Formats: sequence, structure tokens, C-alpha cells
Amino acid sequence: MKTLKSVFALAMSALIVITATIYSGVYPFGADTPHNNLTYWLLDTARDRSVAVASKDIAVPDLQQVDLLIAGATDYNEMCSGCHLQPGQKSSEISLGLYPAPPNLSAVKSSEMKNETLAQRQFWTIKHGIKASGMPAWGLTHSDERIWAMVAFLQKLPHMTALQYQILSQAGISQEDSQGHH
Repeated sequence: MKTLKSVFALAMSALIVITATIYSGVYPFGADTPHNNLTYWLLDTARDRSVAVASKDIAVPDLQQVDLLIAGATDYNEMCSGCHLQPGQKSSEISLGLYPAPPNLSAVKSSEMKNETLAQRQFWTIKHGIKASGMPAWGLTHSDERIWAMVAFLQKLPHMTALQYQILSQAGISQEDSQGHH
């Protein structure tokens, strides 16, 4: 019984400290002031676990279709590259001002994650966005097919040169122009 009272007292003390911190306004929320290590770890871990759980049952289509790659390149160039960068780019005005900093999706990263798992998480993130990060929920305005096109492009992006990127991202625009779409 004594242990239960101690745990309860500790929990109540923690709740009081957290409440006092929130209402005092002392925790900095400016995007130019990084979170402390504990806060960053908590938010990062909660985000990663949430996306992993929410995306685990998503069926991944064949992402090797050229038309998906071209459509995804065009959308990425127009909607994503300002924050997530192009091959050879180290930063942008937008990426420098966001906190947490958006990942550079054009950079090669070593990952233990299977391609299918990565594709599931990318699809979910593009469709639903990430709260308080600047990542919009594109699923409100884009079809699943269009989002899968962006995922198909993201699978290839880290291994592209700047020239390959430019050719692919312009191919979709040229294709739209020849079909009379703008």
C-alpha cells in the first residue's frame, strides 16, 4: 500500500510540474528555438510509432510504372522540393526556417527498413500529413493514385543526379502541355 501511495504522489507531483510549466508559458515554442533533448525524443518517438502503426496494413501497388514516376516527379517538384530539397541541394529558405527541419528526401540514407514498409509510411505521411511540422495532409486534395505516384518517385529520388531530376520533373509538365492540360 505504501508503494501505491508513493507512485500516486509521484504521478501527482509530475502532473503539477507539467501543468505549471504549460500555464507559465516558459517553454519556448518559437521555431528558431530547438526543443530540449527529452521533448525532441518524446515527439520524434511518438510520431515514428504513430506512423508505423497507422501505415502497417497499407497495400503497396507496383511502384515501377514509368507514368507514376513522371507524375510523382512533377508533383514533388511543385509541392515538396521547397522543403524536402532536390538532388545536390543542401537547404532552401523554407527548409532553414522550419523546425523540426524537414528531412532531405533527396539524400541517400542507410535504412534497415524494407522498401515496402518505407513506401507504406511515405504514403501515409503524404496522405495524412504530420501535425505541427509543416507537412500538409495532401489526401484532402489528392487521390490515392496521385499520392502513390509521389511515393514511386520518392523511391528513386535519393539515387538521382540533379540532371535526372530536372529531366523527370519537366517530363510531366511537357506531357501535360502536349495533352492540353495546364
